[in-house]
Amino acid sequence: MAVDLNHTIVPSRNKRASAEFLAEILGLKAGPQWGPFVPVETANGVTLDYMDAEEFRALHFCFIVSEPEFDEIFGRIRERGLAYYADPGHREAGEINHLYGGRGVYFDDPDGHNMEVITAPYA
Repeated sequence: MAVDLNHTIVPSRNKRASAEFLAEILGLKAGPQWGPFVPVETANGVTLDYMDAEEFRALHFCFIVSEPEFDEIFGRIRERGLAYYADPGHREAGEINHLYGGRGVYFDDPDGHNMEVITAPYA
């Protein structure tokens, strides 16, 4: 039996703004509102369904992309003047990592969710 992730709910203070922020950085589109959600669909069909919430803990999301896509995404991060890091604890500011033969970067979304973009899966 194959098990695939279909969607996850991302709590947010402003679902539309947060969905559009992530979609813009990743070069995707935020979809039309569906029920209480604003979805952002990735290439493998998984949706991040943004939903308004008053209280929540910050979450972590990791996206794997090609080398050219990384260049485009990293360019958008820098163009927006976003703080970025080589590590999930945000100790290596202004750096990217080169783990497992690829490149990776961390940045926060408007709600404090820790977003990661990598070009090579971790072993």
